Amino acid sequence: MRYHYKKPAIYLSMYGERYLCDHPVYNSCTLFLIGGRGLSVIQQRYDKETKSTWWGEVDPWLTDELYLHPGFREYFDSRAGECTDGLYPTVTVRQMMWALKMKPVQKERWETVFDRKMI
Repeated sequence: MRYHYKKPAIYLSMYGERYLCDHPVYNSCTLFLIGGRGLSVIQQRYDKETKSTWWGEVDPWLTDELYLHPGFREYFDSRAGECTDGLYPTVTVRQMMWALKMKPVQKERWETVFDRKMI
């Protein structure tokens, strides 16, 4: 039986910030900054009316769970980097949750994946 991360009834979003940029894949993301290094995290969205998908920032109820996870700092140190041309290294929320061994958010039928480590 598979278990998925569920949205809590009460949550607070203190960590991570919305970051607007000109990336070829997305226009906004959730950025975690520590010192001068950062890591962009994106999550895929779906519009039922136009039946289109896009990548954007992570759900606010998930940001603190990611940041406060015991393995976050090690993962951050391995993937984060300096800002280059207004862009930081990027991962999907699903990649991050699997790496941290967290229950992933439920996968939807319309979701796509990146087959490479770096986005």
